[in-house]
Amino acid sequence: MYTNALDQLVALLRNRRIAVLTGAGCSTESGIPDYRGEGTRRRARNPIQYRAFVTDAAVRARYWARSTLGWPRFAKARPNPGHYALARLEQAGLLVGLITQNVDRLHHRAGSRRVLELHGSLATVRCLTCGYAIDRDAFQQWLLELNPGWTAHAAELAPDGDADLPDELTTRFRVPDCPRCGGILKPDVVFFGENVPRERVEAARRIVAVADVLLVAGSSLAVYSGYRFVLEAARQDKPIVLVNLGPTRGDALATLRLEGRTGEVLPRLASALTGRAFPEVDLTEDLRRAG
Repeated sequence: MYTNALDQLVALLRNRRIAVLTGAGCSTESGIPDYRGEGTRRRARNPIQYRAFVTDAAVRARYWARSTLGWPRFAKARPNPGHYALARLEQAGLLVGLITQNVDRLHHRAGSRRVLELHGSLATVRCLTCGYAIDRDAFQQWLLELNPGWTAHAAELAPDGDADLPDELTTRFRVPDCPRCGGILKPDVVFFGENVPRERVEAARRIVAVADVLLVAGSSLAVYSGYRFVLEAARQDKPIVLVNLGPTRGDALATLRLEGRTGEVLPRLASALTGRAFPEVDLTEDLRRAG
């Protein structure tokens, strides 16, 4: 199906250090909805905005009410063949690093270790005032204790662990404050309208800088926080490879573009490339600072 394009992809990546940027398209095959992929028009919605979350208690209640219903199914998602293929490429010494826009930790579960979570992870909840952190599973139990019977509501899973629920049901949802300082508790992710921490951006730039080629997998690149690294690779005159279903913002800059599902393309790529390893580039300190 992808034979000719896949042969070109293998030829372009062979004997090169690879930096990878992944987006929501890598996780849709694990059952996690995205904002822009197949079926998006049917479930179109506005994502949570940072300013609204921190300034409006009703918005926070609405977010956590829906997240409480969406979290169990989100947390049960498992890596798909695309995730495992990228872990295999890393283990073979071919990836210098993996930058992900996803907040689901599926790359880690698949075995990837050199992962930079550009937008953070839903697995942790953090206080905006004092930095107190709590595991999302533990926070889930806290929410359920404050809102008994809440899971009786039926809701469809939405992007980023959210769920579809009428607003009128969320007004009575109780949200705890930070137990240490009384501050606002927020999932440890970058919301729309919020800046990616500078340390993460610099660590991601370092990954691109030490690579020979940038592979973008499962991202439309509609959000600048990820697209900037395509621009960075283009400025450094490095080949850019896009694997995605549908057009992307970076198409005009691509050296090669392959239309397809990451869960189908990446395993075939890994099978063709593994067996050739490079000396490891030490990015430990960069990833530590990125937090």
